[in-house]
Amino acid sequence: MLVWTRRGRAAVLAVFAAVVTVVFIAPIATVVAAGLAGRWTGPLPSDLGFGNVGRALSGEQAASLSVSLQTALLAGAAALVLGTWAALAAREAPEWLRRITDAVFHVPVAVPSVAIGLGVLIAFNERPLLLGGTKWIVVLAHTVLVLAYAFSGVSAALDRLDPGYRQAAESLGAGPVRVLFRITLPLLLPALGAAAGLSIALSMGELGATIMVYPATWKTLPVTIFAATDRGEVFDAAASTTLLVLVTLIALVVLGRLRGRAALR
Repeated sequence: MLVWTRRGRAAVLAVFAAVVTVVFIAPIATVVAAGLAGRWTGPLPSDLGFGNVGRALSGEQAASLSVSLQTALLAGAAALVLGTWAALAAREAPEWLRRITDAVFHVPVAVPSVAIGLGVLIAFNERPLLLGGTKWIVVLAHTVLVLAYAFSGVSAALDRLDPGYRQAAESLGAGPVRVLFRITLPLLLPALGAAAGLSIALSMGELGATIMVYPATWKTLPVTIFAATDRGEVFDAAASTTLLVLVTLIALVVLGRLRGRAALR
């Protein structure tokens, strides 16, 4: 916007394209190429094929992909419900309480995910809330990590929401529950879709907290990728990573289309 000449705009676009290529496109393209490679002894991969992808779609890798999807959907849904409820409740609270709530919900963003995983493991590894060794401790850890993003997205949308809609409904005799389900939540649907997409995407790639709490029967795909890399199985890990990226993008596209339809309504 601040560049007026054609040459200046071309230079800015060239620099932007170079940064995007180096930071985003090149790493992902390298992973995809490694996932299709049989060997990589020179500057370019060789023996390209889908053997690595086939292994990634079977056995332990396929089971881990299913676990990641289930965990992301459960954690995303839980985070969306809790984050929306907290954002709506904080909106009606005094200013000092809103600030405390905002700080509490953003604590998981401010500390390393490994610390969250360790805290969840210690807190829920004894009765009466014994979740250690079950899939639910993984879902809980992911929910804690993505809850801040769901809360922030809904809170920001609430701040932009015109209070006139709610006031008009209340003036016509609508009660709080009716206003919530007929006015507020429908207007928040685009923000809810965005929060759900971000929560699922973050959960799909989470490793730090997961590696602290996961049981052997509930291993997510990032954990499997990390283990394969640690064993030196780089090409298999790259194929699994490619599938992880692809499945995450598909989930985001689906949620984006649903969010777009909600916005049109």
